[in-house]
Amino acid sequence: MNTQVAPDPSHYDPRSIESAAQNFWSASRAYEVSETGDKPKYYCLSMLPYPSGALHVGHVRNYTIGDVISRYKRMTGFNVLQPMGWDAFGLPAENAAIKNKTAPAKWTYANIAHMRTQLQSMGYAIDWSREFATCRPDYYVHEQRMFVRLMKKGIAYRKNSVVNWDPIDQTVLANEQVIDGRGWRTGALIEKREIPQWFLRITDYAQDLLDGLDTLDGWPDSVKTMQRNWIGRSEGLEVQFRVEGEEAPLCVFTTRPDTLMGVTFLSIAGEHPLAQKAAAGNPEIAAFVASLKQGGVSEAEQETQEKRGIATGLWATHPITGEDLPIYIANFVLMGYGTGAVMAVPAHDQRDWEFAKAYGLPIRPVVVPVSVRDALAEVTADEHSHADIMQAALGAQTSLDVYEKDAAVQVISEYLRKINDEAAYTERGFLINSGEYNGMDYAAAFEALARNFEEDGRGRVQVNYRLRDWGVSRQRYWGCPIPVIYCADCGAVPVPEDQLPVRLPEDVEDAFAAGQVVSPIKADPEWRKCTCPTCGKPAERETDTFDTFMESSWYYARYTSPGANEMVDERAKYWLPVDQYIGGIEHAILHLMYFRFYNKLLHEAGMVPASEPATHLLTQGMVIADTFFRDGGDGRKEWINPADVDIQRDERGKVIGAVSIQDGSPVHIGGTEKMSKSKNNGVDPQVLVDKYGADTVRLFSMFAAPPEQSLEWSDAGVEGMARFLRRVWRDVVTHASQPDHPEVDTSALNAAQKQMRRHVHETIQKVGDDFGRRHSFNTAIASMMELLNHVNKFDDMSDQGRAIRHEAFETIVLMLNPVTPHISHRLWQVLGHPETVLEDVPFPTVDPDALVRDSLKLAVQLNGKLRGTLEVAQGADTASIEAMALAEPGVVANLNGMTIRKVIVVPGRVVNIVAS
Repeated sequence: MNTQVAPDPSHYDPRSIESAAQNFWSASRAYEVSETGDKPKYYCLSMLPYPSGALHVGHVRNYTIGDVISRYKRMTGFNVLQPMGWDAFGLPAENAAIKNKTAPAKWTYANIAHMRTQLQSMGYAIDWSREFATCRPDYYVHEQRMFVRLMKKGIAYRKNSVVNWDPIDQTVLANEQVIDGRGWRTGALIEKREIPQWFLRITDYAQDLLDGLDTLDGWPDSVKTMQRNWIGRSEGLEVQFRVEGEEAPLCVFTTRPDTLMGVTFLSIAGEHPLAQKAAAGNPEIAAFVASLKQGGVSEAEQETQEKRGIATGLWATHPITGEDLPIYIANFVLMGYGTGAVMAVPAHDQRDWEFAKAYGLPIRPVVVPVSVRDALAEVTADEHSHADIMQAALGAQTSLDVYEKDAAVQVISEYLRKINDEAAYTERGFLINSGEYNGMDYAAAFEALARNFEEDGRGRVQVNYRLRDWGVSRQRYWGCPIPVIYCADCGAVPVPEDQLPVRLPEDVEDAFAAGQVVSPIKADPEWRKCTCPTCGKPAERETDTFDTFMESSWYYARYTSPGANEMVDERAKYWLPVDQYIGGIEHAILHLMYFRFYNKLLHEAGMVPASEPATHLLTQGMVIADTFFRDGGDGRKEWINPADVDIQRDERGKVIGAVSIQDGSPVHIGGTEKMSKSKNNGVDPQVLVDKYGADTVRLFSMFAAPPEQSLEWSDAGVEGMARFLRRVWRDVVTHASQPDHPEVDTSALNAAQKQMRRHVHETIQKVGDDFGRRHSFNTAIASMMELLNHVNKFDDMSDQGRAIRHEAFETIVLMLNPVTPHISHRLWQVLGHPETVLEDVPFPTVDPDALVRDSLKLAVQLNGKLRGTLEVAQGADTASIEAMALAEPGVVANLNGMTIRKVIVVPGRVVNIVAS
């Protein structure tokens, strides 16, 4: 029995309750874990946050999901690691430093301190002893050491590359950061530039990354599909076209060798050597090539832009027909994909079709569907080729007697009309106009062409991947320095490991106070100066820094080995792989691809035990909210935060308008969108914590939607969760203030008591499955709410009744603990237990005997319509059930003189009465 004075049931004070619980957890170091003990390990990891300055509701949802899983797993007997760190490098900090005229380090560390306090105020069960920031030298030194070793293995290398260049941010952007040809942050028109870049050979691991997806049964299929598509494995034929006046052939890769006889021209990228040669002697071509430097280098952008090109004046020879084919420079061909040259088949490739239409180039169909193949077979005479028939069908020749076959000719004509007037035919089919390959399907043509080309050395079968090597260079300051030294004699030399880390200078406030955009380490000759470690001559350091995906690709491993001299130590083999990884679906491609790739590098080096970094992945949905705006007068919209808007409703509650709280003027309702700074529809979780308490915010973020779906923000929903917790507080405290509660005597329960206890244990069964297997937190909370309703309707104040109520309230408090740990911590004491870390108290277990029902509820239907329900004893005989069903008032009232024809009893479910 709790000897403390029971608190006031009408006064739930989240602030004091949460402060007391957090102080207890901190003092007892409740969530610091080690690799000792006999419990099975469980590593639960949420993607680390960028220290932007303040938590947003998306953070709260993400980290609450992880915390619910972590706390539940600990209550079910696992040794749980849940760490936290900071993805602290990156361009946003540098831009903020320019704007605020301060140093990025100062801005970042201040933000970390503030956000750490916010996370702690949410009560997350984090092992803070493992915290790190990726911008600290004691973190990135391991990244630099790994890069040096990868250089020596040839996995890290440098080459010139055409990149997306943002002229305002003065850095390279990934394809995904270019939107409609403009930088995602600055809006500047992106330029194509060829600059030296450092790369990691992720393409060497393309097949391994592809195969590994088949082992990730705990990952969403949608994520695995996106990764498969991004890797983009394709098998095709590399074909050589001899170019007039050139010794080396022009090589193209095609996945559609069956269309080879339909090639009518060749297209090359503006950076291709042949394009550069043509531009050197022709100002018009040179101007066109220069124009191609505008815009991004992504495949998506090339697909959607207007197809433009120019003839080079160069000609290639078709490897089978010997036909002369013109070579064009085209804006949709990328040097970084394949060989930078493509064979153009306008009849069967939509980009080529659009280009051919724009420049009046031939469109020659060589693949047809089965309907056209059969039509051709019907009208083709022995002495006439497919080409003859095609021309006849178009009316180009009338001497052939094909018009007697009207239906077949119509099929052929319609096929040709669509290709000439509407779009390319891009499906696979059967070959025509292809000489010895006529009539073959795709597979047969592929095999025959591959055999013939390989025999005479003009081509070969090849597997290609859409995946490109990972460019890790960035030209800005706030990032990990790339550990390379440039020597005039020795070239690019890795920094010796005993000279690491190469430290990024943090005291650069003067440079940023002056509004400097150029990286301080690029502008500082003293920082660049060094000595070549190979020959001892004067040299310079690399001034590019790593892409921040580098830091976030191995951080999960560092958590396992805090303080280790190497990247990880033996402790990593205990904790890894991650058992549950949690983060947004927007990271499905880049981060998760690099995350998996880096793990494979670590696995090869013997540092981690598994070839994949995480066995299970949960991708939570977005948090969305209403948007409101005024017209800015110049075409812009002035977005207004929902907290500053008063919604107007009619007498039926329908929204009819909105006004600004500040001045009462009307504002437009812009719809529901993802919370963002740009739409000013974010909600500050700290305001909610101050008003309602962290438990209410946690509860709403878990109850409002399943974790994988978008959560629509609702102030009314938050208030509803606050009311529920006040009710839990009132009911538990009121119950605890009553006389002692004896143990439940399961051998002496009446029907109502058995039913109440069954509700308790059915809920334990449901909530345990929702938490542990399904991760369906909203339905778990709904089940707890329903159980509380049952408890309140159970007014048995006998010794047995009070004992069952006590069991029910203890169950509710323990089941709520993963979601609302602060109130659970306090109410557990109110229920008579000493103060403890509640995760060390086992999650409630199901009593199988409590689930046994003495009676069953059966639906009673008359001619298929529900007319009542019966409660019958377990094992009741069929005759008794039939008699009860026929006496059910709803049945009697609706018979209306009909005769009973049949009564069907479906055991445990329903009684069907058939009457007429």
